[in-house]
Amino acid sequence: MRYTVFMIALGLTLAAGLHAQSAEPITIGIAEVDFKDTSGEQRDQMADHADRAKRFAESLRHDLGQSGKYKIVSLDCGKEPCSVESQIPEDLIAAAKKAGARLLVYGGVHKMSTLVQNMKAQAVDVDADRLVFERLITFRGDDDASWDRAERFLAQELLEQPLAK
Repeated sequence: MRYTVFMIALGLTLAAGLHAQSAEPITIGIAEVDFKDTSGEQRDQMADHADRAKRFAESLRHDLGQSGKYKIVSLDCGKEPCSVESQIPEDLIAAAKKAGARLLVYGGVHKMSTLVQNMKAQAVDVDADRLVFERLITFRGDDDASWDRAERFLAQELLEQPLAK
């Protein structure tokens, strides 16, 4: 009887240990979000767009970090912004590796018209050197609320995908 109780307890302990190992958060670096405006609107919105792009990346880091699935690491590219448009891709990946990231998320928003924006977001497994996630997100509107909805959608997509094995 004691032996049986001991074996059950040992099995439960080992199972809990394996579960804890598998629940280890994945290290992820999130680059700054690039922005391109070809809408032809007359009003200068550069400052608003720069602020929204910065807030988008910050919110994505926060939401993914809060999930417990990911551990956010800071990227240091040596020059600002640390984004795919302003860096040589190899340098961006090197910055992610240096920071200890297993995954690197990057992307940009393209404002095509007064109401329509597209965001292309990608994630690379820097250890395996392969693309593991790619989405083209179209969102309507160009205000804080529309950008916030797009960020929450991307965060949810990243949380639902098995990006690293």
